Order: sequence, then structure tokens, then C-alpha cells
Amino acid sequence: MTSSRREADHLVIGGGPAGAMVAILLASAGRAVVLVEKKHEAHHKVCGEFLSREAIHYLRHAGIDPLALGAAAIDRVRLSSRHEVAQSALPFEALSLSRRVLDEALLERAKETGCTVLRGAAVESVVRERAGWIARLNDGRLLQSPAVFLATGKHDLRGLPRPRCRQNDLTGFKMHWQLVPAQIEALRGCMDLYLFPGGYGGLSLIEGDVANLCLVVRRSELRAAGEWHRLLTRILARNAHLRRQLEGAQALWAQPIAISQIPYGYLCAEGGELWRIGDQAAVIPSFTGDGISIALHSAALAARMVLAGKTAAAYHRALRADLRRAMAIATALSCAAVTAPGRAAALSAASLLPGLMPAIAASTRIPQRALIGFEDPPSSPGSPPSRFSATPQPG
Repeated sequence: MTSSRREADHLVIGGGPAGAMVAILLASAGRAVVLVEKKHEAHHKVCGEFLSREAIHYLRHAGIDPLALGAAAIDRVRLSSRHEVAQSALPFEALSLSRRVLDEALLERAKETGCTVLRGAAVESVVRERAGWIARLNDGRLLQSPAVFLATGKHDLRGLPRPRCRQNDLTGFKMHWQLVPAQIEALRGCMDLYLFPGGYGGLSLIEGDVANLCLVVRRSELRAAGEWHRLLTRILARNAHLRRQLEGAQALWAQPIAISQIPYGYLCAEGGELWRIGDQAAVIPSFTGDGISIALHSAALAARMVLAGKTAAAYHRALRADLRRAMAIATALSCAAVTAPGRAAALSAASLLPGLMPAIAASTRIPQRALIGFEDPPSSPGSPPSRFSATPQPG
């Protein structure tokens, strides 16, 4: 064990999309950045793995081309409940890429820009001292920095919990599947959304024609099923479209990965002097497919504001202004989707109003006016990220 202390301009805790992106942008600006990631290598996480136009924009500006990593294109969405299905074109470019591949590419990019990446190290505590923030790692090392970016995703750092939210009783599951050839072709280019009693889910192809299935279910539904295989059997019996898509398919893992008590609707009010980014700043319901976009946007906004000498409090206010409307709409729809009246209304409205699903998709995105660097040409892979303006936008 050692108690050696290392100093950095910026300390990033967490190596997911938000943590890696803020590290890329700050290191590219010449700052000394240390990123701590508790896992030794990139791994699967509960995530819909959907990249909307905004996420693609930020990744390309960071010099990462999702298509070069094997991302699958998505141009339409299908909504189903019981035996009914409604389909619509998406109003924006979209891709799907596994988090394991995406997270690894982002961390490698962070190292290329000069960030020090400590993998397999966990932050046990972060305290504020007169000299700045002091983070203690599980091996006894101490890291000192005037600015700490909390990017631990849906998992809270000890002593820094997020508050309960409007929809806090959902458990998320994720499983990768190998579909039969006909099912692959039926799913190609499409994001399938499934409604069922007590929850909803999505299925899409990622790299290598693997299908990613993500589900969120209420605790009452999980208790009634008791375990994963019975839960999946209950869901398949209640959604004919999903049952057809998985008939004869092979699960690629023995068990799904899961996360409980997802705080949908959470939007950080202040955050103190810590810079909360990604899911530590905002958790939008997963059906919107905007989680990765918000992670990357929050990182870009935080980087721009810290480079401009702004405070963490000012950053959190700006991020709330960017996300408040989309978060409110998405959370209201998510709460409705897990109820019987909500499911019935969703399919009826989607069938009668062909423009409804594109309108919902557009209304639950980060506003284009808030996107950073949208006026600049994207970086080519391998080149330094384009320079994001250090001047915050009004509001």
C-alpha cells in the first residue's frame, strides 16, 4: 500500500462515454488530466446501445467514427403491444454499437490525446480540502485536483448519492442474442420497442449482426416472476412481436446483466463544486435512446465551461436548461408506458397518427441550439478533436 499523492489539473472518475469525452476535450486543450476507471477492460453495461444524431455528432468531433467500429444503421422504429405493431421512420440519423466497443474506443482516444488513464483502480472517497479535491484509491494512492468530474454512470460513489426521482422502481436487464437469419433481416435498420405489463424494452442489431435486448420492469413484475427465465417467458407471452423475433434465437450469455432502481427523470440541481456528468447529471428514460447523447453533451458542456473559467454550479444550471423539457416529456411517457391505459393509448395513437412517433423522438432530444461544435466540421479519425468553443452559450 502507498500513500503517494499525484496532482492533476482535472480528475475524472469513471471511464464511460461521459468520462472519456470530457477527458478527451480537456487533454486536447493542454490540461493535465487523470481518468480513473475501476474495470481493467471495457465491459458490457445495461444500455440500449443507441446512438442518435447528437451522439454521432459528438463522437465524430472527437475523432471516432462509429461506422468504422461496425455500428449498425437504424432508420425506423417499430412499436408493439400484445399483437399490434406500428412503424414509423426516424426523423434523424441513428446507429447502434455495443458499449464494450464504444467505451474502449473512447478510452483509447483519451490516451491518444494525452490523458493518463488508470484502469483497474477504484475511487473509495473524494473529500474537499483547502488544497483542492483529494481522491483516495483502493490501493492507497491519493489524487489531488482542483476540479473533479463525477462520471460513474448509474452507480453512485460512496457518500455522494443522487436523490430519489419520479420513476424509481424500475430494474433494467440486458442480454445479447444471436437471431436466426430471417429475424436478422426483419430487424435490420429498425429499433423495435416493446410494451408489456409492468415495463417496456427494445431490440436492435449492433456490430456483427448481434441483437441487443434491453428491458426495464417494475419491481412488482420482477417479484411476480421470481427470476430471469420466468420473467422473459411472461414478457414473451404478452408481446407477440417480441416472441416472433426471439423464436429460435440463441442467448449469448447464461444470464443477463442487470441494474436496479434506475432513477429515471433525475436531473441534477446543483452538484456543489463537483462536476457531475453523464448519468450522474441526468438519467433520461431509456426508450428515448438519448442516454449516450446526454452523456457526451454533458461532457462537452462541462469541458467548455471549465476551460472558460466557469463554476460547476453554472454548468449544472446550463445543463438543466438544455435538458429540462425533454426530460419532463420522456419521464411522463415512461410512467405511462408501464400502465395498461398507457400501453393501449400508445398503440392507438401511433396507428392513427403516423407522425406521432417521429414527433416524440424529436421532442425528447437535446435541442440542436444547445449542441456544442455543431457549426464545425467533424474531426477525421486519428486527428485531434476539433476545438470546442470555450465560451458558454447564453442561458
